[in-house]
Amino acid sequence: MSVFLLKRLITLVATLAGASVVVFVVLEVLPGNAAQVLMGPDASPEAVAELARRLGLDRPAPERYLDWIGGLARGDLGTSYAYSTPVAELVLERLQVTVPLAVLAMLLTAAIALAAGVYAASRHDQAGDVGVMAVSQLGIAIPNFWFAILLILLFSVQLRWFSAGGFPGWQDGLWPGLKALALPALALAVVQSAILARITRSALLDVLREDFVRTARAKGASRRRALWGHALRNAMVPVVTVMGLQFAELLAGTIVVESVFYLPGLGRLIFQSIANRDLIVVRNCVMLLAAMVVVVNFVVDLLYAAIDPRLKASDI
Repeated sequence: MSVFLLKRLITLVATLAGASVVVFVVLEVLPGNAAQVLMGPDASPEAVAELARRLGLDRPAPERYLDWIGGLARGDLGTSYAYSTPVAELVLERLQVTVPLAVLAMLLTAAIALAAGVYAASRHDQAGDVGVMAVSQLGIAIPNFWFAILLILLFSVQLRWFSAGGFPGWQDGLWPGLKALALPALALAVVQSAILARITRSALLDVLREDFVRTARAKGASRRRALWGHALRNAMVPVVTVMGLQFAELLAGTIVVESVFYLPGLGRLIFQSIANRDLIVVRNCVMLLAAMVVVVNFVVDLLYAAIDPRLKASDI
C-alpha cells in the first residue's frame, strides 16, 4: 500500500508543478495591460508605468513566478488589483457558494444516475431499459443553461416555490442557502446524471455476464442479491472514474449556471477578473481549480484500490 500511495503522491506533486507553469505561462502571453485597464484609456504612459512598477508587473517573468509559488506555499495569494482585497478572502468567500453547489449537484447526479442505471440494467432490453435510455439521451442533449431557464420559469415564475436567483448567505441559515442552490444544482445534475446513468448501465451489464455472477445465481442467490451484492461493486470502477471527472467539472464549470442564477461563486469571480485584467486573481483561481481537479483524481485513485484491491496489487 505504501508504494501505491507514494507513486500517487509523486504524480500529484508533479502534476501540480506542471499545472502551475502552464497557468503562469498562458496568462503571461495574454494580450493587454492590467495597469492600463486599471488606470483607464486616458491615463498617461508615465502613470501607467508607475502603477505597473508598484504592482510588480515590470519585473522579469521568472522572478514573478517564483514569488507566486513562494506565496502559494505560505498561503499568501497576494492582493487583488481591482478589488484591493486579499485574494484569499475573495476566493474563500466565493468557494462558500461554488463548493456546496458542486457537492449538491454531485449528490443529485449520483442518486439519479445510480438508480436509473441499475433499473435499466436489471430490465435489459425491456420497456424500462428503453425508457431510461431514451430519457438519458434527451438529458445529454439539453444544455444545462437552457434547462436552468426552464426551471426558473416553472418553479420561480409560475409556482413561486424558489427565488429566481441570488444567494442569501449561509449566515441566514442552512435551509435558505440550500433552497437557493437547489435549482442550480438540479440544472447541473441533469446532463451529468444522464451520462452517468448510461455508464452505470453499461458497466453493470458487462459484470452481469461474468462467471462469478452466474455462479452466485447457481448457488441460489436471487437476482436482486446478485445484482446489488455481487455485480454492483465490481461495476463501480468505471462509474467512480466518471463521477470523479464529473465532480471536477462541476467545480470548474459552474460559471454559466452561476450567471443564470446570479450566484456569487468562483466562476463569476474568474469571469469578472478576466474582464478587469486582474491577473493575480485569475492566476490563483485557475490554479486552485486545477489543484481541485488533481486532488479529486488522486482521491479517485485511492477509491480504485478500496473498490478493487487487484488494481493496488498490480501497481506495487
